[in-house]
Amino acid sequence: MKKILVAEDTESNYLLLSIILRKEYEVCRAHDGQEAVEKFEEYQPDMILMDIKMPVMDGLEATRQIRRKGGRLPIIALTANAYDSDRDKAFKAGCDDYMAKPIMAPALHEMIKKHFSE
Repeated sequence: MKKILVAEDTESNYLLLSIILRKEYEVCRAHDGQEAVEKFEEYQPDMILMDIKMPVMDGLEATRQIRRKGGRLPIIALTANAYDSDRDKAFKAGCDDYMAKPIMAPALHEMIKKHFSE
């Protein structure tokens, strides 16, 4: 079973993602960007779903640090900000894909499967 690290500080958003994912994937959580970097090293996930706005360290900086540490796994940015500039910032930080909230389960499953098949 592939492992997905969900970096999400809002409990309700994490619970929704966990419900969507747990039948097909092993799910681990990070509550902020700093914890996401630590869990990346400890947990060795196959993918990260990275919230952008989090306390301690935001998702963009966490993504940059994971990439600097050699992380080549898919990182999908999840954010309430749906502007093109936000999408550009996510890709420049090293994210492989981008999804605006609210998350729709079918679209998320499709995006995950696309990255796991590449």
